[in-house]
Amino acid sequence: MTQQPAPATPIAPADRRLADLTVLISGAGVAGPALALWLVRYGARVTVVEKAPALREGGFAVDFRGATHRAVLRRTGIWDEVHRRQTHMGRQTVVAADDRERVDLPAFFMSGDVEILRGDLSHILYERTRADVEYVFGDSVASLTEDSEGVDVTFERGAPRRFDLVVGADGLHSRTRRLVFGEEARYLRHLGHYVAGFGVPNHLGLDRTARIYTEPGRTMMISNYGGDPTRAGVALVFSSDRADHHRHGTARRKEILAERFAGMAWKHAATALDGLRSAEDLYFDAIAQIRVDRLSQGRVALLGDAGYGATMGGIGTGTALVSAYVLAGELAAAGGDHRAAFAAYEAEIGAYAKNCQKSSDRVGPFLAPPTERRIRSRDRAYRLLGSRPLAGLFKKLTERPAGGLTLKDYG
Repeated sequence: MTQQPAPATPIAPADRRLADLTVLISGAGVAGPALALWLVRYGARVTVVEKAPALREGGFAVDFRGATHRAVLRRTGIWDEVHRRQTHMGRQTVVAADDRERVDLPAFFMSGDVEILRGDLSHILYERTRADVEYVFGDSVASLTEDSEGVDVTFERGAPRRFDLVVGADGLHSRTRRLVFGEEARYLRHLGHYVAGFGVPNHLGLDRTARIYTEPGRTMMISNYGGDPTRAGVALVFSSDRADHHRHGTARRKEILAERFAGMAWKHAATALDGLRSAEDLYFDAIAQIRVDRLSQGRVALLGDAGYGATMGGIGTGTALVSAYVLAGELAAAGGDHRAAFAAYEAEIGAYAKNCQKSSDRVGPFLAPPTERRIRSRDRAYRLLGSRPLAGLFKKLTERPAGGLTLKDYG
């Protein structure tokens, strides 16, 4: 029998400064529901539209690190729940082709202060908001027409509606950004690598651990993050100058991965790739960044990956929660005046988000080095950074961009 969710508890608005404001948020991942939570606390009426038929489950693990992330988790009110549902991920081991262990990475190396599956975080935020926020699944924005008083929105399936403001929180390939700011090619910077992930049976018997194998230009990781002990996740990273692979359908994506990882020497690679054929949960995207000149235009603003996304290594989820807090806070501080609020949001978050994004610049070549020499060099770096003498320094370095903003108190 499917367990029914507990009755939702409405949010008691902290104040009514935004009581006359209607906001449409495109995207029900993490950034969208986080913004919805804060807007409802200020009294706004919020609708979230999501093209997927339901909340997306699972996904890669995301981590939080540093004082700013800790502060926003506490202020959002999800600190305890995130810790209750954290992965408790243990060591991750770099192995040779015969599965002999080469480098052992301690848990903190990848997991920050606390780590949680992206789908679990999305579910936490949804449960906190579903009593007060109108969620529309299986639909998406088709057009936006703005005038001096609001935005007329048409949808792919639903009837047209009108809102005071629209926020694009619909990811790296944001339709909202395309409709208002122009084609994606103007803003997406391909970083020369792709990442993919899918679920397989847990043939290795992993328990909150991972094994990582690398050959020039390609890496495979098999991991178990807890939850179902019979299941594991396969993550693949490979180099490619082609910037259009992510636009293909699922069948062609599987062909590309099978071709790119054919003949991999690791003893577990063939079994993992066998699971690719029947995988129904394939994730596949370019390792890329979004670079926009501004985060708002008129009554439309961009939030999270839609405005400053980085596929991997850019501390994107923490940045999304921080940015949602700031955007809602600035709207409340401005009494709903979007011109003043959007300008303040961009001034507050722009440099912070870009600085966090920079940490993803070299993530592809680091995860999948181009030569055997570079692989050995990376593994030496792993050994040094994971050692006790340098562990504290590494932790400070990884926390520096994430902690580069002191959160305002918006009252």
